[in-house]
Amino acid sequence: MFRKAFFIGLLLIPASMASHFAMAADSCQPVFDALTKLVTTPNHGYSTQTGAFGKGKPRSGEMIYVQGARYVRVDGKWTKSRLRTDDILQQEKENRANVKATCQFVRNEAVNGESAMLYAMHSENEYDKENAQMWISKATGLPLREEMDTDVGGAMGKSHRSMRYEYSNVQPPM
Repeated sequence: MFRKAFFIGLLLIPASMASHFAMAADSCQPVFDALTKLVTTPNHGYSTQTGAFGKGKPRSGEMIYVQGARYVRVDGKWTKSRLRTDDILQQEKENRANVKATCQFVRNEAVNGESAMLYAMHSENEYDKENAQMWISKATGLPLREEMDTDVGGAMGKSHRSMRYEYSNVQPPM
């Protein structure tokens, strides 16, 4: 299961929490802008997930956004998503309207030699709680790296996911 986005798969919460979201919107705007830009910019994301979603074993995956399409590789197999970029953006917009989220700028630091801003984000919805860190490029406004801890409670429990993104020479895998 890939993060509500990816994060996005950051995201589902009751509309009653919209007022809290509005208060947090300014602090989370750089993060949300980076996620929107991620979906609309050709990129290749690499993930490693441990915990409940990976059934106890580390699980790796990849995702490519290119030419208005999303491709996902799980367990060595590439699949083209039925959702197009516009569909994903609409879903993210709806999800953000229903999420209880707070964000905080942490510090400036480099990721692979690139100057970045590190943000911390906490979000909750009726399904889970998530704490994430996102490194956003100062030059492009794109995410470079993410670390996410999710707690869905019950038997599914907790998981950790690491993501890194590349933006050059991105091609469809199929």
